Amino acid sequence: MSDFAGMEDMLQDFLTEGTELLSNVDNKLVDLEKTPNDKGLLNEIFRGFHTIKGGAGFLNASEMVKLCHRTENLFDKLRNEQLTLNPMIMDVIMAATGIVREMFAELSQSRQPSAADPAILASIEGLLSNDVPAATAAAPAAAPTMPATTAASGPDWNALYQGLLGKETVAPAAAATPVVAPTTAAASAPVMTPAAAALAPKAAPARAAAPAAAAPAAKDTTIRVDTARLDQVLNLSGEIGLAKNRLTSIRASMLQGKLDSETIKQLDETVSQLDLLVGDLQSAAMKTRMQPIGRLFQKYPRLARDLARQLGKDVELVLIGEETEIDKTMIEDLNDPLIHLIRNAVDHGVDGPDERKAAGKPLKSLINLSAEQIGDSIVIEIVDDGRGIKPDVIRNKAVEKGLIDAETANTLDDKQSWGLIFLPGFSTKDQISDVSGRGVGMDVVKTN
Repeated sequence: MSDFAGMEDMLQDFLTEGTELLSNVDNKLVDLEKTPNDKGLLNEIFRGFHTIKGGAGFLNASEMVKLCHRTENLFDKLRNEQLTLNPMIMDVIMAATGIVREMFAELSQSRQPSAADPAILASIEGLLSNDVPAATAAAPAAAPTMPATTAASGPDWNALYQGLLGKETVAPAAAATPVVAPTTAAASAPVMTPAAAALAPKAAPARAAAPAAAAPAAKDTTIRVDTARLDQVLNLSGEIGLAKNRLTSIRASMLQGKLDSETIKQLDETVSQLDLLVGDLQSAAMKTRMQPIGRLFQKYPRLARDLARQLGKDVELVLIGEETEIDKTMIEDLNDPLIHLIRNAVDHGVDGPDERKAAGKPLKSLINLSAEQIGDSIVIEIVDDGRGIKPDVIRNKAVEKGLIDAETANTLDDKQSWGLIFLPGFSTKDQISDVSGRGVGMDVVKTN
């Protein structure tokens, strides 16, 4: 039996509103990381999280309320300048919002969320009690090491952070090395303590398996429609009703034998007007399915941020054309391929900090995700400022993996060589990681 019997409508409303609020909070957190002194931004984040907590309270989701409340206290300390935002605090906050998102997934299966990982709660409590190591600067500068702590001075924060990932403790003075990166993090790498670097790849720890966890998520059948568009549909429906009444009146006159030129003219005018009204109504009805693509794009800044920190890169995802409208069903179909493209841009496209420094590039990499309507088409582009795709490297890898033979490779021009990246099983990675290497991502992009 559902944990929310009799509350299904309230639950669905909360999931719709809350998921959007959480995505908004995630994006504002990414912005806050760039401008940690922006009090207005911090207040917006606080309000968003407070609203989520309130909705969870109505649904008696006590574990979500508990986590939200503690995280909210952390935001409050930041607002009151009792704490200063730094990478370690940001990673704890991101871990908490990651768990809240997992709790939303449990709610979507009509189950009360299970308890948050105790390590996350302990991390938040430690920050609230100021029982933490010295804070490090938030700017992307040299990667500092985390000071060692003793039982007398407080908890072993390095061990605690590693525990969030289920890993062995790293020596406190160890260099911050990304989990999967083309080069070892050097002085030019984005700032991360060893513990924060470990936390970044998997912001939310694994949660207890639930019986329905493997069930696929139900497809969203709801849609938000601007009231002005609904008003237009209703107005057109009313005008069509009037035109129908006029036709009925003209028909009655004609049945009584009134077939003069004036009656025929009225019939012609009314049918023409009805034709225009029906066309306008069809267009207005179709527009109710149109959604701004920004509702899809808003999921991705957090994705890019977390992956970049995992790889030891400093990446900013810039969103352009968020107001561009597209059919809701297309938005759902675009989600998976866009995730693969963004991950590919962060992992493969964007060069590492050492390589960028040697090439004289800014350490911060930019990835532009844009949407634009051109004629009857919507053009979506993802552009990074990395090293680009080298056709000879692509051809050699395809031959090495046995996807094509050397003779075929020699006949391919640059455009044909670039097309090889979409082959199932193709990857330029020599080793498989949790980020890439299986040759699946770009195949999914092309298929979708």
